[in-house]
Amino acid sequence: MTIRGVLFDFSGTLFRFEPILDGLIDRRGEPLAGARQAEIMRRMTAPTGRPEGLPDRLRADWNRRDLDPPLHRELYTAVLEGSGVGNPGYLYDQLISAGAWTPYPDTAAALKVVAGLELPVAVLSNIAWDIRPAFERAGTADYVREFVLSYREGAVKPDPRLFALACARLGVPPGETLMIGDSAEADGAAAEIGCLVELVDPLPTDQRPRALLDALATYGIG
Repeated sequence: MTIRGVLFDFSGTLFRFEPILDGLIDRRGEPLAGARQAEIMRRMTAPTGRPEGLPDRLRADWNRRDLDPPLHRELYTAVLEGSGVGNPGYLYDQLISAGAWTPYPDTAAALKVVAGLELPVAVLSNIAWDIRPAFERAGTADYVREFVLSYREGAVKPDPRLFALACARLGVPPGETLMIGDSAEADGAAAEIGCLVELVDPLPTDQRPRALLDALATYGIG
């Protein structure tokens, strides 16, 4: 099958949230470290499911978090507070900043390969803020034709409408589009409209040197 366009997920696929955690404290003002840090990060970055620490009063709103920026802040701040974090704003402010998002080692190379073949690229993300500054900071923004972001479009993955919208904006039929993501539930839904899907593991950036390039090579892109 000929690939004429590529969709990429953002978090866990092209970039990973790798904030500075040295200033994270618990409710007593003591540093949070080790396993507690790891658990908090898991709750912050899991692509699907409701995290522990979310108050009952907000549970019904969780699935709308990536459609409403103020709600997103409220929900994640509540999750952090429920997880024992004494300064939730410290971590949340990093979450929505470009500086805490690290590109994978092969992100620039993968985007450059696709662009070099004149295949249009869209980044398709469930997100509540503008991620373009992260690409600008990494010097990769020019490789992306479209940013299809849930909070702007009024839909979240796995809703097939979001994938269809991305394909339409690229001008490429779904059957000739490759979706690369890290979540079988969220990103894998692209297959419902006929896209090919390739999944990568959302490992720390220093543990995943070339998964994107390998995913592209599976389809003869490289």
